[in-house]
Amino acid sequence: MKDLLKLKSSLKEEIENILNAQIKVEAHSSALYLAMSSWCDDQGLENAAEFFARQSNEEREHMLKLFNYINNRGGRAISPEITGIPQDFESFRGVFEQTLEQEMFVTEQFNNIADRCAKAKDYVTFNFVQWFLEEQVEEEFVARRILELFDVIGEEGTGRWEIDKHLVKVSFAGE
Repeated sequence: MKDLLKLKSSLKEEIENILNAQIKVEAHSSALYLAMSSWCDDQGLENAAEFFARQSNEEREHMLKLFNYINNRGGRAISPEITGIPQDFESFRGVFEQTLEQEMFVTEQFNNIADRCAKAKDYVTFNFVQWFLEEQVEEEFVARRILELFDVIGEEGTGRWEIDKHLVKVSFAGE
């Protein structure tokens, strides 16, 4: 019976644990972006609210992709508890600065996962993680492009609404 249990999962415990930790990171990102969406909506920034709602859904999809991968490999995916999500933000620019910081953090996490997979000789998971790393290039690119709008347009006067208007073009530029 013990040998059969060993065959149940082709994931090493260490890899399963770091993937479960990443599920929590993705869930946190999803909840953070949903809070940002609500804040932007409250500020009358309709396109930004829609942008963050889409980002929230995308992060949830990433979480589920990891969740399903763990379960499909015979591991046990853990549904994360998410706390400490801010509901208020200092500024319009600040939400995008925080977005870029979050995306850079996520990239670092996936790089760490890839490194651990290589060291553990888990090339199946290493290959799986490559999709997320490629996705992170797009995520960081879009966040940087949006921050450039703040530098070019500025937030003074009607600047916030001009930036909000231009978000639509920039947010699809990375796709």
